[in-house]
Amino acid sequence: LQLDKLAQETKRLKQEYLKQAASLSQRRQQAAERMQQEVSEGIQALGMPHGEMQVQIEHLGMDRASATGLDRIEFLVSANPGMAPQPLAKVASGGELSRISLALQVATIRWAQVPTLIFDEVDVGIGGAVAEIVGRHLRQLGKERQVLCVTHLPQVAAQAHHHLMVQKSSTGRETQTAIQILESEQRTEEVARMLGGVELTDHTLAHAREMIERAQEA
Repeated sequence: LQLDKLAQETKRLKQEYLKQAASLSQRRQQAAERMQQEVSEGIQALGMPHGEMQVQIEHLGMDRASATGLDRIEFLVSANPGMAPQPLAKVASGGELSRISLALQVATIRWAQVPTLIFDEVDVGIGGAVAEIVGRHLRQLGKERQVLCVTHLPQVAAQAHHHLMVQKSSTGRETQTAIQILESEQRTEEVARMLGGVELTDHTLAHAREMIERAQEA
C-alpha cells in the first residue's frame, strides 16, 4: 500500500515537473528572441557592424532532467558576414568578447544580479565615435552597479564616474604598481594626455574638459 502511494506521488510530481518545465521552456524561448535582437543591435553599435548573436535552446529528454528544467542553452555568435553562428568562445577575440559581454550586460541590466563587472580590453581595435558609444554603455551600467574598466581611450575614460590612474615604476631591482584617484584638474590633464601625448596644450586641455563635462551632463 505504501509503495502504491509513493508511486502515485512520484507520477504526480513528474507530471507537475513536466508542466513547469514546459512553461519555463516557453518563457525562455520568448526571452531568447528579445535578447538576441537586443544584443545583436548592441554588438553592431559597438564596432562589429555585422555581428549577430543567437540563443540556441535544445530541448532535452526526461533522462537529462535537472533543477533548471529540460533545456540546454548556448550562445552563438557570428562576428563577420558569411560566417555561420558558432559558440561564443570559438569565434570571438578578447576585445570582441568584451564588447559582446558589454552588449549582453546592457541588454539584461533590468534582471542581472551581478554587483560588480570588470571589463578589460573592451576598447581594442576601436576608436572615435564607437569608443564613445562604448563609454556611454559603461556609464549606463555604472549607474546600476559597480563597473571597473581598464582603458587607454580618452573617449571611454571621459565617461567614467570616477577615474583612477594606474602607474608602474621600477627601481631596477623591483617593480611597483600604484593607483591614484584623479580629481578635477588632474583628471582633465590625464584625459588630455590620452588625447595628445606627453606635452599638454591649451587645445587638448580644453578638449578633455569638454569631453568630461559633456559626459557628466548625460
